[in-house]
Amino acid sequence: MTSIHLEPADGVAVLRIEHGKANALDTELCRDLVARLDALAGDDTYRAVVLTGTGGVFSAGVDLKRIADGGAEYVAEFLPALSDAFLSVFDFPRPVVAAVNGHAIAGGCVLAAASDHRVMNSEHGRIGLTELLVGVPFPLVATEVVRCAYGTQRLPALTYTGQTLRAADALSLGVVDEVTGADQVLPSALEVARTLGTASASAFAHTKNQIHRPYRVRISEQRASDDARVEELWSAPETLAAIKEYVRSVLG
Repeated sequence: MTSIHLEPADGVAVLRIEHGKANALDTELCRDLVARLDALAGDDTYRAVVLTGTGGVFSAGVDLKRIADGGAEYVAEFLPALSDAFLSVFDFPRPVVAAVNGHAIAGGCVLAAASDHRVMNSEHGRIGLTELLVGVPFPLVATEVVRCAYGTQRLPALTYTGQTLRAADALSLGVVDEVTGADQVLPSALEVARTLGTASASAFAHTKNQIHRPYRVRISEQRASDDARVEELWSAPETLAAIKEYVRSVLG
């Protein structure tokens, strides 16, 4: 089943995540996002992309039930797909605007951070990086995406406690760029996307590459070794047991 729907909007490609109740990130959704963005990168019909969710959820992050059920074998398949999905947004050559219609938790927050601009629903939803609450480390790609969006100095405050923020607090801390009423999230994101999309496509792509280059260099140099360690930690019996308990007690 297609988990990401393309909705043309006057020169902007709206990619709407519609994947279960919580738009949780699993292997299939991650690969679908990569495929969608790869196709759009070669299609000059659209000058920008808006990434959004469905209902009250942008994305609630990793599908922990799949991790709990699939164990180490699924972790080995999933983690590279997750990092590739983050990079597909981060590396997209044209503007990407996140229309954060609702909860953007953990990996959902990273997807928003990978975008070039973030508009959040002021009436519903929380945003934050909760990985350490579950007991798993961030893949290097996720860390570098968040570092690019928010800066090294703010990484500890955003990651160590697993705090999630309502829109007003997210705005004051610079986690999102603007907040608006629920019915204006997508229109506002489209307006920003169209404005950014008026720039020369080649000039925008080069400028974006310049901004992202230090983070991509670290990813290129360190991803292989760091990913191996992250997979080891996610796959550890004690970690999988903690995930199963989190799923049982928190997610039901």
